Amino acid sequence: MAQAMRHDTGHSLLATDGKPHPLQDTLVGVTLVLGVLAFVTAMFHNLHLLSSWAGLLGIIAGAYGQFISVTTRERFALIVGLGAAAVGFFLGMAHGGLFGGVIG
Repeated sequence: MAQAMRHDTGHSLLATDGKPHPLQDTLVGVTLVLGVLAFVTAMFHNLHLLSSWAGLLGIIAGAYGQFISVTTRERFALIVGLGAAAVGFFLGMAHGGLFGGVIG
């Protein structure tokens, strides 16, 4: 007997196990946003404070997200965000660092 497929809109796009993961999805979103922010602002020398702090916070959020992630889709998105945050963080550090020009 053929069964009709039903779309379940109550689950996350990132959850492949059929259960919602609101904390993990939030960490994925925060990591991706901070990673993109750090990566884009790292291309401008004068925005090193923003890129280094956004990168550092993105690395911390992504690392904790990796620690508690449940599905492979979450881990993949976290790695993309972590990579962008790390590049932004390191370029921000090279351009002046977390406190460059503010202290001293």
